[in-house]
Amino acid sequence: MTVLPVFAIAAILGVASWRVVFFATGVVGVVWTIWWARTYQPAARHPGLSAAEREEIAEVIDGTDVRGERPTPWTQLLTYTEVWGLVFAKFLSDAAWYFYLFWLPKYLYDVRGFDVKQVGYYAWIPYAAAGVGCLVGGWLSGRLLRNGWSLNAARKIALGASAAVMPLIVFVTRVPTELAIVLFSIAFFGQQSWSTLVMIVPTDLFPRRIVASVAGMVGFGGAMGGVVFNLIAGRILDSGLGYGLVFSIVGTFHAIAFIVILLTIRTVQPVDLRVRSVAV
Repeated sequence: MTVLPVFAIAAILGVASWRVVFFATGVVGVVWTIWWARTYQPAARHPGLSAAEREEIAEVIDGTDVRGERPTPWTQLLTYTEVWGLVFAKFLSDAAWYFYLFWLPKYLYDVRGFDVKQVGYYAWIPYAAAGVGCLVGGWLSGRLLRNGWSLNAARKIALGASAAVMPLIVFVTRVPTELAIVLFSIAFFGQQSWSTLVMIVPTDLFPRRIVASVAGMVGFGGAMGGVVFNLIAGRILDSGLGYGLVFSIVGTFHAIAFIVILLTIRTVQPVDLRVRSVAV
């Protein structure tokens, strides 16, 4: 990821111009790319994998799985309600996430009166909470599985718990600044816990040979949610209706997304593609 931490950006702005931030971000991206190019190896040749692991991964070569299975076209994937449910749920949840990512510093500037130095001191906290959320969501689901819960229950309980904390953001405009940072941290934590779990569910539903296609469609839905809602948020704020309305809207997105998943994925279990293909 080529985005510098908020506190690093603040430190740069303290000694140089804003142009240096873009230069530094670009340098980080180039260094990351060089590292990746030197260390990445296809699974078939990766020295860190055993022969059994390579066989399990079963890479797709020339469009055909090594086991002789043809890839499933996207047009067929779009006939599954599970795919649409995940795409729409990601559309909603990432609409909120991209709003938080792009508008948090501006909110702190415009409403809370922060300067660059204060943003550097405090705005990194919600992003750190997001990193913790990435780990906790998967951990909770895995812990439930190890304790004997079904896959369906483990995934949906963890998703529901992640979604349940998100409406707290509606209070962010009504509390002192310190508590507002706490609420942002809870929202960032819950969002990334949710996001990790949503991207795991395709692996529960579909075979390995089409998981990447489904995950790509789900990710596309999330990106489009970010694009659409950021335009809407900008219009709302330009009209003078204020951040309170925007936060009230985004506070509902994860709850609605969870309901969508409950309705479209009745049971988290492998989808029988052969039965669905015959039905189509």
